[in-house]
Amino acid sequence: MQIRSDSFENRQRLPAEFAAGVRTGDDVGFGANRNPHLAWSDVPEGTRSFALLCIDPDVPTVGEMVGKPGVEIPVDQVRTDFVHWAMADIPADVREIAAGSCSDGVVPHGKQDPAGPKGARQGLNDYTGWFEGNDDMAGQWRGFDGPFPPPNDLRLHRYFFRLYAIDVDTLDLPDDFTAGDVQRAMHGHVLAECAIHGTYSLHPKVEG
Repeated sequence: MQIRSDSFENRQRLPAEFAAGVRTGDDVGFGANRNPHLAWSDVPEGTRSFALLCIDPDVPTVGEMVGKPGVEIPVDQVRTDFVHWAMADIPADVREIAAGSCSDGVVPHGKQDPAGPKGARQGLNDYTGWFEGNDDMAGQWRGFDGPFPPPNDLRLHRYFFRLYAIDVDTLDLPDDFTAGDVQRAMHGHVLAECAIHGTYSLHPKVEG
């Protein structure tokens, strides 16, 4: 199974329109937050649905350093995952997701009924936890919300879009499911998988 994008090249920088955070001069703020185009082919026989995850594995683990004036987060700090998208039960006849069709703009408190392929279910992303306690933004963030890496982070972040061909129509998931729920539910049901990744940074000295 193969996956590609017309929005970015594999291992290359994501255009800012597909990020939740952008830099304009010395200022950092919210961006267009559009989902990138994705398309796939060479689907194995027996595929009855797809699952899609987008995960950044380069998130700092020392939260108090994030955005702190005069501090730069070192490249070698221990990192963890941050989920930007978890979608399940994508119908087996779908082969493409158009740019901006599932997310177009930042929605305070999160998208409650995000657009997507008919029949697909979209789970919670990790902005749900990140904005917890923030009265202006807190809520259940569903569907795709793009990159917003710490602007003082010296590491170039990677964003992996992983697509899984599944041998059942519907995964056993709760209403408010997470990427972890998807990974558990599809165990033993994956026929094939493929991935593509782009990079992004808001640090003015980090290239790539």
